[in-house]
Amino acid sequence: MRTITVKGTGNVSARPDYIILSLNIETLSKTYDRAMSEATERIERLQGAAVCVGYHKEDLKTTSFDVQTRYENVKDRQGNYKREFVGYACSYRLKLAFDFDSKQLAKVISAIADCGAKPELSIAFTVRNPSAVSEKLLISATENARAKAEILCKASGSTLGQLLNIDYNWGELNVYSRTSYEVEDCIQPLMAMSKCSAPEIEPDDIDVSDTVAFTWEIQ
Repeated sequence: MRTITVKGTGNVSARPDYIILSLNIETLSKTYDRAMSEATERIERLQGAAVCVGYHKEDLKTTSFDVQTRYENVKDRQGNYKREFVGYACSYRLKLAFDFDSKQLAKVISAIADCGAKPELSIAFTVRNPSAVSEKLLISATENARAKAEILCKASGSTLGQLLNIDYNWGELNVYSRTSYEVEDCIQPLMAMSKCSAPEIEPDDIDVSDTVAFTWEIQ
């Protein structure tokens, strides 16, 4: 049996319709209770900011929580280094996700800057339904492979026969815009004091590609 194997490449461009805000809060204190209470206070400020712009406090989801002891190397009078306890570091990672709206995003960022929680803030632009993008991508790759196979067969005087095999490595697609939006915690007090709100932006389209290999019988 004669066969032909062709790798099809799919390309899809999608406009971002979903926003994911990642917020990281870290506190450091000599006592565990103080580190936890400071973190709780800052999270409550963030929840209040979310409520002020139309969300429920439950919409602010915790994605990770971590408490560690911190030490640093300190030189004594003899010039020797020793480990010295610094405190308890409490870290919360949270996210707030909502449908893309440039004006709403500006309101959310301004509210966060004004609440005094000072989180590390980063914003990702994606799509609400990544599976729909994946489906279009596979259809595109399949059509691309078949078109290539038919051209090759025609050029060689052959006929494309029955499909024998599909080889695809199913993985997680990176369905995120290349547009980055980050605000350092030290900048947020300046944003809060400014009379100007956060700027409205239009993120770049999401471009994704994937490949699938097909094997056909040729006659």
